[in-house]
Amino acid sequence: MCGRITLTTDKDDIQSRWGFIDPSGVLDLIKPRFNISPSQNSPTVIVNQDNRELKMMRWGLIPFWAKDMSIGYKMINAKSETLNEKPSFRKSFKDKRCLVLADGFYEWKKPDKKTKIPLRFVLKSREPFAFAGLWDQWKNPDGEILLSFTIITTHANELMAPIHDRMPVVLHEKDESKWIDPEFKDTERLKSLLQPYPSDKMEAYEVSTIVNSPKNDSPKCIEPVGSM
Repeated sequence: MCGRITLTTDKDDIQSRWGFIDPSGVLDLIKPRFNISPSQNSPTVIVNQDNRELKMMRWGLIPFWAKDMSIGYKMINAKSETLNEKPSFRKSFKDKRCLVLADGFYEWKKPDKKTKIPLRFVLKSREPFAFAGLWDQWKNPDGEILLSFTIITTHANELMAPIHDRMPVVLHEKDESKWIDPEFKDTERLKSLLQPYPSDKMEAYEVSTIVNSPKNDSPKCIEPVGSM
């Protein structure tokens, strides 16, 4: 599962890393985020008319056929193993894949039934990265278009396994263009990209329990308070 993420990277570095166009001025809206939670907006990259384009989307996929947006609260993650089977994800997997921009994510260690210790997972290089995501657009009764996304998960790598049996799919940079190419329809090849990121390129560290509340979004959320 993946229920909290961070994107603290400077927006100029984000532009440099992903090389997108930004016709809607989304980049100007980006500020460092230390505790992004479901139902909040977060930056993504899609391909639109052969160009990478930056989009702000709501976390929690709302399929185009949904009767109301509440379904999004149940669609924050999508299992890589069943993307072809689930009606909520099947069409987006074929036609609407996105990069969800991040530089870290949180998971909670539970040494006993009463204790939850938050950990932040990052690349050892501390570089930003992209989760494999799916997106869709939904029209509300007033005709307003809402863009939303889900983050794909896979089985845990060796670093994550003691904490949780699943983890979000962090794409290798070389695979990002293939993932978001809307003309690429080979779902078996796409599924092969959805693997656990190598443990030796990641690390985790303990952070403050203030991240337990999505109301808290400050640099204190990512400050280390111990070691794993």
